[in-house]
Amino acid sequence: MVYDVIIVGGGPAGYSAATYSARNKLSTLVLARDIGVLSYATNVENYPGHESISGPELVQKFEKQAKDFGAEIKKKEVIKAEKKDRKFKISTRDNTYEGKTLIFALGTKKEKLKIENEDNFIGKGISYCAICDAPFFKNKTVAVVGGSNSAAMSALELAEHAKRVYIIYRREKPRCEEVLLDKLKNKNVEIICNAVVKKAEGENLLQEVVLEKDGKEEEMELDGLFVEIGYVPSSSIAQKLGVELEKNFIKVNEKMETNVEGVFSAGDITTGSAGFRQIVTACAEGAIASFSVFKYLKAKK
Repeated sequence: MVYDVIIVGGGPAGYSAATYSARNKLSTLVLARDIGVLSYATNVENYPGHESISGPELVQKFEKQAKDFGAEIKKKEVIKAEKKDRKFKISTRDNTYEGKTLIFALGTKKEKLKIENEDNFIGKGISYCAICDAPFFKNKTVAVVGGSNSAAMSALELAEHAKRVYIIYRREKPRCEEVLLDKLKNKNVEIICNAVVKKAEGENLLQEVVLEKDGKEEEMELDGLFVEIGYVPSSSIAQKLGVELEKNFIKVNEKMETNVEGVFSAGDITTGSAGFRQIVTACAEGAIASFSVFKYLKAKK
């Protein structure tokens, strides 16, 4: 079977595109190993229509809606994309699928600290997912590196379990929303600004980190270190297809078109939305990409 559109990625952008495509009676396939960074979101408060909902629960609703309109969804990792005879061949580890058009909605993945011994303590005190690992640090002392909304939400999650939580940020004040700062004030959380983590130390498990603060290094005893310093785009598959990138993000125009004919992109992986990467903007880009696919296929006919 040759699908009208194959969507690579299953977050808000991917499932929004799938919903619009399937609703327009396009044969639609979604290939997505997981739901991306929303799996880390414990409490989403800024998506319209939901005062509070977890990231995984919200994506489940997106997925169900796409399925209800007829989209086919397979939980598979895409390892290769190529264009042959005006069709796209998308390969997973056990199969190959063909499509007339392609939408990349691959999203991003967590950025590493790139400090000494970081890899040695992954899963042994260093984590990139507070919602996943917070229960393992009951009555322990932990720290979150970062100053974004994600860092603040991770600290709030950890505060429900840990004895003490620190936020370590390299600038003068965390850049998260004020409403989150207000919530942190009522928790067992201390914010350390103008500080950078330089090194992780311990024997079998993380025991301490070396901080650089005000030009001086000091040791800080910790049982856990949670990294929330941003995300990097998962664009390598698109790049191998010849898709143009800008600082590793897929370059798109206002129609979510890339430089490769028949290839579109949406969500956090793109240069769209003026860098304002939110669930609502990802959904909007997915809808636009789908409409552009619909018009593209209609013009071809």
